Amino acid sequence: MAARSGERRLQILQTLAGMLENPRGEKVTTAALAAKLAVSEAALYRHFASKAQMFEGLIEFIETTLFSFVNKITSETQDGVAQAEQTVVMLLSFAEKNPGMTRVLIGEALVNEDERLQLRINQLTDRLEASLRQSLRIAQAANGWHGDAQADGAVLIAYVLGRWQLYAKTGFKRAPQEGWALQRKFLFG
Repeated sequence: MAARSGERRLQILQTLAGMLENPRGEKVTTAALAAKLAVSEAALYRHFASKAQMFEGLIEFIETTLFSFVNKITSETQDGVAQAEQTVVMLLSFAEKNPGMTRVLIGEALVNEDERLQLRINQLTDRLEASLRQSLRIAQAANGWHGDAQADGAVLIAYVLGRWQLYAKTGFKRAPQEGWALQRKFLFG
């Protein structure tokens, strides 16, 4: 029964993420989510205590996924500049493959939701920026980066956030990696 419950929770989160892919960005309600799943709202609340808890489940999935990729990049790549570049590409690629989750990452889907959700996304963004700064510090130590790791890490995360924002605000038409080959030269030289 526990596996079935876990499967239902995953199905609810996948459906929620799918509903967030609507470019018009309409507010997702538990009633609409329940209707999409062909279950009662009470059935949703058997798996999640609140709508906020559903969003927390999505954020947890995003965090786990992104940081497993970051850890893989940093463990397999010794060059700090390459780590930072691969991390930026991974973040752009994740958004492109997961438009609904992009709306969560930029906070758009969290408007009018519990403010702790936005705080959690802010912490996630801070951790991603710290990872980028650390990669640039590694590059500095190897004499491969001559900029300021603190400032440059902030620029890289701002770039990622801007690309995510543009993607969502254009109804998922302007892909996050659009123009990457030229933009990469500006960011990484």
